Amino acid sequence: METLTALDQSALIAQLQAQLAHLQQAQTQRPNILLLSDAYKYSHAKFYEPGTTRIYSYLESRGHRDKTFEATVVAGYQYLLKKYLSGPLFTQEELDYAADHLKGVFGRDDVFDKARFQQWLDEYDAVAPVRIRAVPEGTVVGTRNVLMTIENVDDRYFWLPNFLETLLLQVWYPITVATLSREVKKVVQHYFNLTSDATNLDFQLNDFGFRGVSSVESAQIGGMAHLISWLGSDNTTAAE
Repeated sequence: METLTALDQSALIAQLQAQLAHLQQAQTQRPNILLLSDAYKYSHAKFYEPGTTRIYSYLESRGHRDKTFEATVVAGYQYLLKKYLSGPLFTQEELDYAADHLKGVFGRDDVFDKARFQQWLDEYDAVAPVRIRAVPEGTVVGTRNVLMTIENVDDRYFWLPNFLETLLLQVWYPITVATLSREVKKVVQHYFNLTSDATNLDFQLNDFGFRGVSSVESAQIGGMAHLISWLGSDNTTAAE
């Protein structure tokens, strides 16, 4: 059997370390923000009235038509904003890739306005010039009230708030879980009061949903929202 020299071993180790570093980077790197929007939004900027400088958008729960749910539990903003919208959001390489990819999506190169995003990268290092405000997580808010707002802070980037809408609306998942969990707890509390003097109410609805969701991230986000109202959980990753 052929043996490796010390030099060969060092080269092999260096190669393996480089491959491992690349793999770790790929695993921790967030998705290309330029591709995290609905296809129709890439042409939105062209439809604003000439002279538009400021867009102020908001998120609200419109409520349930039979008033089953009259309040919403706010959840998930911090995770979403810190993971996907903090710091520089894309690189030149990602911008070039997005332009090429979207040309294939649309079959033409005049839908995705690369110049707008190039300006964003050059002037702000791809940090989003927007202001986002939100009700503190865990707050119970009556339906038909504002939960979050977003506005541009540079008049030239009036098109950006609604470009980010698709990603921001991912908060509906944790909000829905947190709201439903609270409603279930109200029912359990009612019957506890009628039938029991036990003190372990917070463990009566246990999160055993990891195996039934679409991804590890779904388990983390949904499990986190569940923990706003309950302590019982087999979803250990949600507690992180």
